[in-house]
Order: sequence, then C-alpha cells, then structure tokens
Amino acid sequence: MDQIAEADTIFLFGSNPTECHPIVGLHLKKGLRRGAKLIVADPRRIDLVDRADIWLGLKPGSNLALINGMLNVILTNGWENKEYIATRTEGFVEVKANALLYPPERVEKLTGVAKETIIAAAELYAKSDKSMIVYGLGVTEHITGTENAMAMGTLALVCGHLGRRGAGVMSLRGQNNVQGATDMAAVPHMLPGYQLVSEPEVRAKFEKKWQAPISPRPGLESLEMYDAARAGKFKGMFLMGVDPAQTDPDLHAVRKSLNALDFLVVLDMFHTETTAFADVILPGASFAEKDGTFTNLERRIQRVNKAIEPIAGKAEWQIICEIATRMGYPMHYNHPAEIMNEIASLAPNWAGIDYQRLGTQGLQWPCPSKDHPGTATRYEDDFPRYNKLGRMIALDHVGSGEIPDHQYPLILTTGRRREHHNNASMTMRTEGIAKLVPEELLEISSGDATRLGIDDGDYVRVVSRRGQIKVKSWVTTRAQDGIVFLAFHHREALTNDLTSGFRDPITSTPEYKSCAVRVEKS
Repeated sequence: MDQIAEADTIFLFGSNPTECHPIVGLHLKKGLRRGAKLIVADPRRIDLVDRADIWLGLKPGSNLALINGMLNVILTNGWENKEYIATRTEGFVEVKANALLYPPERVEKLTGVAKETIIAAAELYAKSDKSMIVYGLGVTEHITGTENAMAMGTLALVCGHLGRRGAGVMSLRGQNNVQGATDMAAVPHMLPGYQLVSEPEVRAKFEKKWQAPISPRPGLESLEMYDAARAGKFKGMFLMGVDPAQTDPDLHAVRKSLNALDFLVVLDMFHTETTAFADVILPGASFAEKDGTFTNLERRIQRVNKAIEPIAGKAEWQIICEIATRMGYPMHYNHPAEIMNEIASLAPNWAGIDYQRLGTQGLQWPCPSKDHPGTATRYEDDFPRYNKLGRMIALDHVGSGEIPDHQYPLILTTGRRREHHNNASMTMRTEGIAKLVPEELLEISSGDATRLGIDDGDYVRVVSRRGQIKVKSWVTTRAQDGIVFLAFHHREALTNDLTSGFRDPITSTPEYKSCAVRVEKS
C-alpha cells in the first residue's frame, strides 16, 4: 500500500477508498500531496473526483468499452511500451486488432464519457513513468467482472506498468481477509495455495497429509448452492460470518433457497437476517478473542493475538475441529500456529512462513523459504506461467445483464457508506455510528429529482422487477442523471430486494453494480 504514494499517476477505477478503504485512501492522498496525478473512473462523483485531474463518469456496465477505448488511443498514437511488450508479453497482436474496433467516438456513445476525456486519460496513464491502477468492486461486481479485471492487467502490460515499485495493479477486496480466505481455498476448484483440485499430483500431496480421499471434481460456488437448493438437490449448509439474507443479490431467491434447505447452521457473533432461517446457531468469536492471521490486500499475512478468551468458550477453528471429529474425521490442533505450519508444508508460496517469523509486521507471500524476506512487488523478473510471459487478452464490450427501459428507466448501482461495515450487524450496535447514519438514503441527481417531482428528504419507493423498498431521497451532485445509488447496510431497507440474479459466468460474482429501477414519490 505504501507504493501508492510513489506512483506518478494513480488510475482509480470503480472504487471509493476514502469511504470503503480508508487506509488505502490515506496512502492515495499522500501520493496526491507528493504531486501524483489522479484519474477517477466511477459513475458517481465520489469525494476524490474533486481532487482528480480527470473524471471518467462512465455508465455502469461499460468498463470494458472504456478500457478498449484507452487502448485504442494508446496504440494509435504509439504510446505503448514496445520493449516491454516484445520481451515480457504475449497476445499483443490480438489485443491491438480488437482495440482498433473501439475508436473514442464509438466509446463515447457506449460509456457516456466525452472522447476528449478518454484521450486525455489514456495519454496521462501511458506516458507517466509509474502508473498504478487501483480498482474495486465497481470493476468486479458485473457480469463481465472477471473480464474487467483481465482488461486492467492488459492495459498495464501494454504500457509496461507491471513489476516495478509504484506501478502495477492493486485490487481492493470487499472485506477484511477476503484475500486470506481465497488464499486458503474458499473456492470450489482449488486447494490451499491456488493449487487445482483437478491435478492428480496436487490431490496426492493433500491426501497423504490429510489421510483422506479428495474428489477431483470441483464443488459448487455459493450462488450455485442456492440454485441447487431451490431445485431440491442441495440439502444442507453451514454459513460462517456471512449474511446472505441481507447481502446477497435477489433476496427473494435467496430466501427461497434458505427455506428449501433441510438443515442450516449459522455461525455468527450476532443475530442477522440469516439467523432467522437457521436450525442451529453457533456463537462466533471476534478478532480480539482468538489467535490467528489475517491476510490483507497486499498479500501481507499478519498476526492476530488474543486479548481475551472467547466469550462463548471456543474460537471458530476449535468449533470446526470438534464438528469434524464428531462427524468421523478426527481433527486436532493445539494452537493456530500448528495450522500455519501445515499450510507452509503444503503450499509452496507459504513455505517460509511461521508464527515466529510474522512478528509485528507480517510477511507478504510469495515467501518460499525460511530465509526469504517476502515479496513486496510481484512480477519484477517474470510471470508465474509456463513461458514466464504476461498474457494479454482481447475482450469485447458486453454491457449489463439488465438495462433500463420505459418501465424501469434508471440504473441502480450499489455500494457502501464509510460509517457502516457490510450488513451493519456490528456497526448498527455501536451507538455513535448508528446516530451518524441511522437510515439509508437514495442518491439521486437534481435533474432526475425535478423530473419526478421529488425534493431532498422526501420518502420514495425504489422499484425493480424483483421488489421495492422505501427510503428517503438525497438530491446530490454525487449522482449523474439516469443513475441512482443505494448502500445495503440497513435491515429496514433491504437494497438487495432490488438487485438482479445476473452474475459473472466465470466466478458467479453477482452484478450488484447495475440493475434497472424506477423511483416514485411515496
């Protein structure tokens, strides 16, 4: 994160770090004070737009078109890094041919961003010595989310902005330890350390350690589990620290799924919308009640040291061990340090990590040996592929799964508020925070508000093809005409009653950032 302040140009895409990632926001502001240039690509006029050199106020769902437009400008003007492309990449011919199909005039129509602004952004990003892309869920929470992320990488490869301090691509995760959960295989097709379950030698290594057979067939992703539950093919679920009945999209479908299960266990610190569906509720422990590690967005594995004993008597890892043992698979550890040692023995990028080495600053993986200092900057020499080259990928604009029409003429995009965390099961129990942001507000432009006869503070109904909620309006310059915004923190206004079931076909990530709605004065 400290490298953000070293960048000459920061390209902030689909992220609002001063509200959603405040520590990253502090590093970004430090870079601006040092003299860095800032490009912001976001449908909303977030606070950082006021400090930006260029604002790309694109329509939700047009991310790929915008990146292709920038690539077009860069390549037609010869601003690409030719030496880097020749020595460290593959796929350039296909990318260039595809980019030529996206001249700025066409991209202006697809994105709503003036062609002059697209040209200026492309020139600033390409010509800066060190340009860093910082992107968030505004990139990934679309039906093209995976491709959007790939496009970020392709843009960086074309300009040679990878593998150097102060350059590169930084993905901002949704919650703390999303990185760590993914590292440890909270995905159905991998084992810990991003090792594919389909590879026989990988399975053999884990089977020997765990003394149990492992299926080569991937399991289901979370939304696929809900689909299978509604179809009567998926019978039981164990949910830990997650509240899908508030935070997942298309909540009507989610509720049907939870009701269809034969057995649901929910482990959490507090009652949530989801605990209402549970057959058994198990008590969660806070970070202050357990030893372990969190892995942050810069791949830094950090120690968490227990301040008090778990109030409920056990930490989650102990609960999991006891359940596994009672189900017939003995699982015994004396301390999380033993779990970390097991990870190091099975995952090559973690081989050099143990509790004693983590200290107070942690270590960034890859850390393949005990004498390795950890890796602050990836891809300095090569890329972890068979030929050591970075792969560029040509991608086409698709758009959102659901687009506005005469019945639902507005685009709803969703996100977070600085004061609340996720489903607000903790922050709404904090009196001072709850007073600061006690209810949800619909951000709407003055143009749309005038057209609909809505004044600031009026109650309105927001209606989609799936449901409706009632909230107060906030007439603000943060919103552009045709686009409204809601956060999803408040149980009294379940924003995800509105969001659609469209999802990225590769990862099943929901399209939270774009659905069609209408707004009516209530």
